[in-house]
Amino acid sequence: MNFVIHAKKVFDIEIDALRRTRARLDKNFTAAVELITTTLRNRGKVIVTGVGKSGNLGHKIAATFSSTGTPSVVLDTVNALHGDLGIVRDGDVVMALSYSGETQELLRILPALKRFDVSLIAVTGYPKSQIARHSNVVLNVQVKREACPFNLAPTASTTATLAMGDALAMSVLAARGFQKSDYAKLHPAGAIGSTMLVQIKDIMRTGTRNPVIQSSATVKEALLAMTKAKSGTISVVDQAGRVAGVFTDGDFRRQIARDTGVLERPVKAVMTPKPITIRHDALAVEALKIFQQRQIDDLIVVDNTRRPVGIVDSQDLPKFKIM
Repeated sequence: MNFVIHAKKVFDIEIDALRRTRARLDKNFTAAVELITTTLRNRGKVIVTGVGKSGNLGHKIAATFSSTGTPSVVLDTVNALHGDLGIVRDGDVVMALSYSGETQELLRILPALKRFDVSLIAVTGYPKSQIARHSNVVLNVQVKREACPFNLAPTASTTATLAMGDALAMSVLAARGFQKSDYAKLHPAGAIGSTMLVQIKDIMRTGTRNPVIQSSATVKEALLAMTKAKSGTISVVDQAGRVAGVFTDGDFRRQIARDTGVLERPVKAVMTPKPITIRHDALAVEALKIFQQRQIDDLIVVDNTRRPVGIVDSQDLPKFKIM
């Protein structure tokens, strides 16, 4: 047996199942998204339930919802009638996964669920099944055949169900305006989360790499300090040490084109007063927004007294994967 050819047949069957499921997306899918978003606005949650392979999928779908800002839990059908119904609250939405739509364990808990003021979304391959008939919204994941050679083991149908769950989670995410920064808050230990939660003080240039000069100094002195720090920007401070302005190598090029004697002029005469600054305890992603909106290359970092404590160079952000 050529196992690669065999594997490709499995892929072909499952790809076909996904295409068919995609083609059937209609107003019912929209209704499901709206039902979930309304539930969330009313402080409700998504409860996912299923048996066997559908139950396994339920854990993944609930996890995807939760990780993208939609509170979601799994209801075990066996334990539901023995106390686990305590997780259900009026206003919740229940997503029941059953390809046949006739799963006895699910049918047994339907009467108990109906005692609550909950909405039911059925994800099934049989839109006229009992579970579908008792649901507010039905999402059809029917497949032509399973990838199993005996057409028995749930394969294509589970792929279609999983894709439907992902499509719902991502659509609800979009409907709620969920942002990358929101995702980071829910994944502080992950790569994205750790990057998004980096603070300015963690990436700013300090010490000898953070040139600072008094406003009474000359342009020549400012340039020498910038050169020593290998920086294209220098913070100009007043007598109290607070940021009064900023001077850049771009400022110098523009000035010397008009005045060759600019080197001896006081830097305060050619600096940009009241420059854009950022607090040292701000998130690094805030600096990214400023760079994108203001089209600048460097950003002065200040403490709570507006004293310059560092500088952020836009070229440093990719190094910290802040993009």
